Amino acid sequence: MQEIFRIMPKPIREFLEKDVQIRKGNLEEIRLRVGKPVEVVRTNEEKAMTPLVAPIFTQNEASMMMALISQHSLYRLEEELRRGYITISGGHRVGIAGRVVVEKGEVKGIREIGSFNIRIAREKKGVSDPYLLELYKNGTWMNTLIVGPPKTGKTTLLRDFARQISIGIPKRRIKAKNVAIIDERSEIAGCVDGIPQHEFGTKVDVLDACPKAEGMMMMIRSMSPDVLIVDEIGREDDGKALMEAVYAGVSVISTVHGSTLSEVKGRPMIKKLFDHGAFDMVLELTSVGGKAKCKRVVRPSHTMNKVMDP
Repeated sequence: MQEIFRIMPKPIREFLEKDVQIRKGNLEEIRLRVGKPVEVVRTNEEKAMTPLVAPIFTQNEASMMMALISQHSLYRLEEELRRGYITISGGHRVGIAGRVVVEKGEVKGIREIGSFNIRIAREKKGVSDPYLLELYKNGTWMNTLIVGPPKTGKTTLLRDFARQISIGIPKRRIKAKNVAIIDERSEIAGCVDGIPQHEFGTKVDVLDACPKAEGMMMMIRSMSPDVLIVDEIGREDDGKALMEAVYAGVSVISTVHGSTLSEVKGRPMIKKLFDHGAFDMVLELTSVGGKAKCKRVVRPSHTMNKVMDP
């Protein structure tokens, strides 16, 4: 939590430091809105909780917080402000809202910040363990789609796949592979100044804040990856680039937002990918009692019903 506390105005930091659960790291989000009490979302809680003694976040504290995040230079965060979020040390993502600056119909940035949403980044090493041997067949990592609604661990699972594939599994005689991560929203690797804040092996390359379709093609042309890792595919261009990767012999592991596999297969782009045999394996995630679970593993030829901790 020290990376979080460093960007907090003193009154907010002191309030959060008093919370035992927060000090233990049992925290998912911190929401700060000017003129409103501080809200926190602890792990496995679905709604924001406002402690009875929570301080009111002020305009001066909002300005101070932006100064701390930007190290007193908003110019260096110009691109991040245009996207609406900033990634800080540790891979944590700070979403922002306020007055949007628009020029010639394009968003140029956000000024007069009124709201912050700090999403706590966590590495959960080993969450991909139950699926590694399912995804590795005949010396190749299978093209895999991870399906699930929000807060079911899609990105966390994707991150651990990238880590494990890049370091290999010596006890299973699985060699390390070159992994390329296209991290459009800076959530998988959590890069700061181009450097991943999460731990990966030595064979990982990251394109940070790069559109997925363009990033996949750039990586294929320039970095010769064995495996591509990409989060939240959805646009037509994403599907075309993913198929190009598959045709080029590159394995792809990606995620898509959706409640069920049948739901996402109803979308034209996803349906087209399945029709062309883009995926060898599907992991369908769900949430049970606020805890992420893998509901089932689906293959083209058959379905295996499973309930596991991802």
